[in-house]
Order: sequence, then structure tokens, then C-alpha cells
Amino acid sequence: MKLLSRGELLGDTKMEIEPFVDAAKAAEFLHLRPRRILELARQGLIPAYPVGNGSRRVWRFRLSELASSLAAHTVNCPHAAVRTGKGTN
Repeated sequence: MKLLSRGELLGDTKMEIEPFVDAAKAAEFLHLRPRRILELARQGLIPAYPVGNGSRRVWRFRLSELASSLAAHTVNCPHAAVRTGKGTN
């Protein structure tokens, strides 16, 4: 079995593999602190991938999954109507 490298062709389909990022990059993307990102990951509130089986796991994230996860949550605040396009007019 041959492992595909990033961007290598598989038949007629080009496979683009999104890289994983660490908690610091995920935190920068979401404008949070890395510690908060790790707390949310441990609680299962954001999509995350634990690496390792020991007591100290390393967590990795995909930015597209974080964005999708946040966009899918219902937000209960007056400014959310503007962002979601659900106006009160």
C-alpha cells in the first residue's frame, strides 16, 4: 500500500490534505488563549485529535473543522442576527 503525499494524484482526483495545527495556532484562529482551547478539547466541545495514550496528550486541530463547529452552534445574542442573516426587520 502506497501512502500519498500531499497534493499527489490518486486516479483523476487530486487529494488535498489539510494540515493539523497545535493549540497555539487554533487559539490564534479563534482569538482565545491556548489553555482555553485545550480545556474545550478535553471537554469534547470542539473538534480535536488527541495524539498519544499517556496522561499528557498532545492535541491537534483542523482550522476548517473549528470554523464549521462554531458556525453550526446557535448563538443567543442580539448581534448574531446580523452575522447569520436572520434580521428582525
